[in-house]
Amino acid sequence: MINELFITGAGVSADSGIPTFRGNDGFWTIGSTNYTPQEMATRRKFEESPDEFLLWYYKRFAKYKNVKPNFTHKWLANKYLITQNIDGLDGKAGNKNYIPIHGRLDKLITYDDQMKPQKPIDANWKSIEKEGSLDRKELIEVLLSKFKIEKSVNGSLIPKIGISLKPFVLLFDEYYTDIYRISEAETWMNIA
Repeated sequence: MINELFITGAGVSADSGIPTFRGNDGFWTIGSTNYTPQEMATRRKFEESPDEFLLWYYKRFAKYKNVKPNFTHKWLANKYLITQNIDGLDGKAGNKNYIPIHGRLDKLITYDDQMKPQKPIDANWKSIEKEGSLDRKELIEVLLSKFKIEKSVNGSLIPKIGISLKPFVLLFDEYYTDIYRISEAETWMNIA
């Protein structure tokens, strides 16, 4: 029985050193050379320019993978929680009863139609760190290999349904499905 349910967002992780998404220095204020964050963080961008998408994603999110939970994460560790945060800090704080409704940056899923049930896999960002200091082109090649994206016959990069991987994060043009545990979250909200 859920007596209390907490719902959190980006502000909770600010004390851990992770910028909020819409604040002055937030993630959604920093785009790429040619696109806004709202254009970059889309399934469409992943499909059309996976190299640019993955480089942007890696630089924005992966650098926070070793951040530690703060007091609030620890306080919430034994409570039922739905979080919009993708940083995984609630799990690192020991919470076994939380739903990361927007996914997690330390996980990957198979690229598909969003409806196929699947369990996210570990992103293992350390495998990229082992490559040492890579220049832009080398980093893109490593990311494309990690996400199983190859050049097609005509030389373009196209993620393949059921083969390629994508970050386990809900992108702006995607929708909530049970991959993101939406039914479970709705149940928790209804019984709390």
